[in-house]
Amino acid sequence: MYEIRCMPQAEKYFKKIKEKQLKEAYNDALKEISKDPYNAGEKKTGTLAGVYCRDVFYKKTNYEIAYKIYEDNGKLVVIILAGTRENFYNELKRYMNI
Repeated sequence: MYEIRCMPQAEKYFKKIKEKQLKEAYNDALKEISKDPYNAGEKKTGTLAGVYCRDVFYKKTNYEIAYKIYEDNGKLVVIILAGTRENFYNELKRYMNI
């Protein structure tokens, strides 16, 4: 199992979620990521190389979780950003200063 930590932006987003079922969908996705982060998400290429993204579907809406995996000092997954798919990658690039 990998330890999961959230960047401030992702933590803020998770705290704002009001719908219980959407929170559960995110929690299920985070559990899968902590078990096997390499296969739970899709590895990005190009300017987002090294970042993995996981889809979360809820009420016909596509949500995303972007994360990085670190294995230097133990097993760690850092959630960079979470949110709806709309403009997600532009926001992710802006947040990562790419």
